[in-house]
Amino acid sequence: MTVVPEVPGILTADQCAATGAAIAAMQEPSGALPWFPGGQTDPWDHVESAMALSVTGFHAEAEAAYEWSRRTQRADGSWPIRTVAGRVTDANTDANFCAYLAVGVWHHLLVTGDEAFARRLWPTVRAGIDLVLRFQAPSGQIRWGGAHPLPHSQDRAAPTSPHTDVAEVRAVPPGMFDDAMLTGSASIHQALGCAALLAEAVGQPQPRWVAARDRLGHALRAHTDRFLPPSDHSMDWYYPVLGGAVRGEQARELIAARWDEFVVTGLGIRCVDHRPWVTGAETCELVLALDCLDDHDRARQLFADMQHLRDPDGSYWTGLVYADGKRWPVEKSCWTSAAVVLAADALSRTSPANGIFRDADPYSAPVFDTADLDCACAHV
Repeated sequence: MTVVPEVPGILTADQCAATGAAIAAMQEPSGALPWFPGGQTDPWDHVESAMALSVTGFHAEAEAAYEWSRRTQRADGSWPIRTVAGRVTDANTDANFCAYLAVGVWHHLLVTGDEAFARRLWPTVRAGIDLVLRFQAPSGQIRWGGAHPLPHSQDRAAPTSPHTDVAEVRAVPPGMFDDAMLTGSASIHQALGCAALLAEAVGQPQPRWVAARDRLGHALRAHTDRFLPPSDHSMDWYYPVLGGAVRGEQARELIAARWDEFVVTGLGIRCVDHRPWVTGAETCELVLALDCLDDHDRARQLFADMQHLRDPDGSYWTGLVYADGKRWPVEKSCWTSAAVVLAADALSRTSPANGIFRDADPYSAPVFDTADLDCACAHV
């Protein structure tokens, strides 16, 4: 029997179970978990919602979601950016979306111990991660996406050892967009770590993935100029911490630097720094990032602050425009409810996977040489 997370004084186990049930009720017959009934499905939020189903004991529904991912993966290892009711409405590729299945499958294995499930999904995870590594630049960052289908004629993985000629792979591969985004790359950092652990669990170690993660982490810590400048969205603020690339004093300084821009006392955090709009998912992700830093008091307070978005049916509204007291958009999003469950699990230390974000910092000493990145700095 699944023990459902409970955060005393904030969220009861029954309430958390009701949130899991609300997510399950939004699942389409195909297994897809859309943003809301009748809305779009994207591969990243779909996986996040499946993770919440695992935590709340809806294991069959979670596995149906992962089967949807397995069935809908394209031959090159990618998924469409957006699907609505089974119809592809944006066929292009987002590297972060393709990486995140690794987090979900590793998470479900930790929760259930189901090795047969992990082995069944392993080829899908492997194909997705191999596709993502095509987007890694020689200097470590991950290009955010590309047009579908990507050409195959110049496939080239980023260098993984001092013996690789950096100059010969410096050009942007055909079909890929040149820009790298902080949030997406930070999320991929976590995904590469989970993928490497999954590979070990199924007996197929992938040192190349570990090296790719370490090069990406180095770029996120020491070379943020290789990414698009941080935007006015809160995700660009806390995601390097949430994805495990930035920890310790550097992480605490990063969080402190923009705290007053985003945190609204008693309500949660803004999605965009200049708008009077707080959102539940971003607030819960900041809760998770603070939990990674052992900043438990502020994490619990923010988790309590965002509960005004809870609906009596157990689901959560996406956000609130606090200037006029109106919920916007007028939707109860699957992924907002999922973020609440995952934050509750982390705060309460309930499921065997409660540390999926807390443990996302590097699992080993870097296995690359910074010379590989055309980089003069020391190991970090």
